[in-house]
Amino acid sequence: METANAPKAADADRRLFVYNGGFLTEKRIKRILALCGYQVRLGAPGPQDMVGVWGNSPTAHRGEAVAEHRGVGLLRVEDAWLRSLFPGRAGAPPMGLVIDGQGVHYDAQTASELEVLLATHPLDDTALLDRARGAIERLKEAHLTKYTAFEPATAVPPPGYVLVVDQTEGDASLKACGADRNRFLEMLFIAQEEHPGARIVIKSHPETTQEYRPGYYTQADLADHISLLDSPVSPWTLLEGAIAVYTVSSQLGFEAIFAGHRPRVFGTPFYAGWGLTQDEFPVQRRQRQLSRAQLFAAAALIYPKWYDPFADRLCAFETALENLAAETRAWREDHRGWVASGMRLWKRGPLQDAFGTHKPLLFEDHPAKARATKRPWMVWASKAAVGHADALRVEDGFLRSRGLGAALVPPLSLVIDDLGVYYDASKPSRLENLIAARATLRPYQARRAEALIRQIKSAGLSKYNLGGRQPELPQGHRILVVGQVEDDASLIHGGDSIRTNAGLLKATRTANPDAVLIYKPHPDVEAGLRRGGELSDDLADVVVREADTIFLLQEVQEVWTMTSLLGFEALIRGVPVTTLGLPFYAGWQLTNDLAQVPPRRRATPSLAGLVHACLIDYPRYMHPDLKTACPVEAATDWLAQADPTPPRSWHNRLLSKLQGLFASQARLWR
Repeated sequence: METANAPKAADADRRLFVYNGGFLTEKRIKRILALCGYQVRLGAPGPQDMVGVWGNSPTAHRGEAVAEHRGVGLLRVEDAWLRSLFPGRAGAPPMGLVIDGQGVHYDAQTASELEVLLATHPLDDTALLDRARGAIERLKEAHLTKYTAFEPATAVPPPGYVLVVDQTEGDASLKACGADRNRFLEMLFIAQEEHPGARIVIKSHPETTQEYRPGYYTQADLADHISLLDSPVSPWTLLEGAIAVYTVSSQLGFEAIFAGHRPRVFGTPFYAGWGLTQDEFPVQRRQRQLSRAQLFAAAALIYPKWYDPFADRLCAFETALENLAAETRAWREDHRGWVASGMRLWKRGPLQDAFGTHKPLLFEDHPAKARATKRPWMVWASKAAVGHADALRVEDGFLRSRGLGAALVPPLSLVIDDLGVYYDASKPSRLENLIAARATLRPYQARRAEALIRQIKSAGLSKYNLGGRQPELPQGHRILVVGQVEDDASLIHGGDSIRTNAGLLKATRTANPDAVLIYKPHPDVEAGLRRGGELSDDLADVVVREADTIFLLQEVQEVWTMTSLLGFEALIRGVPVTTLGLPFYAGWQLTNDLAQVPPRRRATPSLAGLVHACLIDYPRYMHPDLKTACPVEAATDWLAQADPTPPRSWHNRLLSKLQGLFASQARLWR
């Protein structure tokens, strides 16, 4: 989605003089400002320059004095509402900034650009408001907030409590409205008075919990019916159980609005005064009545400047949201550390990159020793045995790489399955559940999946993205028959009565005697890295070797396969698919299935629902250049732009050649 946050022409390359070291040392802040048209400088500003300060921070007075003395404009900069995994004091770079030439959003003494926006913008565009509603739902679904390093499953108190929100001492938003400890004590008193006999839960600020700054409430303020919640929990889960919310100016009050509350506000934050809060100190300038979607659209979609580190550009809110969601998912799954079994030596580096960012992986093949680590346990799916029943299965994702896994090209997507694995139809898998759940899509989910389908089709992406020849093909009703590696796990566990390439070709010919059968061997077989069975010349009309898969899908009228992923890629491109086995995409009434479908597969998702489950929900992606978790859109952007023949190290080339020599003993090296 394109961003509307590009700099105005008048701001292009405008010099911004600063007197706070953070503007110079924090690369992300400096980069966002540059993309917004501000070049950070030291020294004395000239008549056409501006001075930049960080909100109303303790150092802001330096810049304010210079701006007043030199008679130049003042630009106030602050973090945006979605910031990072951890607070800025932990060194995490922000996802975006709010940049305001009129004031600062949390100081109601002067109308900020955000206040003017909320007061005067029509906020009546249907598409904009639909985006706002979708973004709110996505925030709830992914449990995202300003700082996201918490586990959504962490328990909150039983429902029915009054939520009172603490903040950090000396916070600029509190100074702006004159709030001190007495204000917080007054808020606590009124909460009890308005809800006699109710349980009161005081929520500590994340920076207080992590001992960066103290809060206003102490142990002396607690009582039998008043408790302090200082564990990191999901704000959305916490708000769901609350019967009322009290805050001075916390962002949690902003989120409470979208959780269905009308929070009682004892300060003057930007979200107060628009008919969505109960205000103790009304701002008389704010008289407009807004809907929740209008408030969110202005405050989150229009006002901030969001940044995409994968494309190094300003972006829409949704892009920043998905970037943070991917990073957060990785932290939530990885921060306790993993122990891994059944991982070949060449895979360990990429696995460490993918799962060991927050705590390095331990590699241990002995089941008892792996369990003794007390860590979450993963095993490569094809290596899982009887002793691995309680381990999670790991496999390559469906948009894997530019190059073959058998040639030791590392994956940019991996899946973790706690129920089974996607290619084993004999038992349930996490993917099956996700596909069934996506039989119903919210509008924002459908938009995202449909946009991803368009991106994949326009960029010509597939699992391995090998490119290849575009051969001349005979005229007629063309059926692409997809060869597979005959000892592949997907055939062993997902095949039906026909499990050989010769059997597949014979069955296709029997059912389609007059069709033109175009047989494509598996890339691993073509490369001499795996075995694919011997074929006689008369089984297919054409055998296309080293051919471009995407070109073939554009030239054929059908695809017949046992369990190949190419069938899924054909569905994405609107090509009818017949399956003779039980691949993950079969059984949902999107394919013509000749094998007996498990009764578990009763849902009827759309193609968008299938794609959402398979490419958005199920895999995790790691950006090959930045070595960090990323959403599928960043991965597909990289695949679309990457060199189709990436350089490989000499030892990888040597190992892949040795694998070719020992293809019949694949179990030794895969």
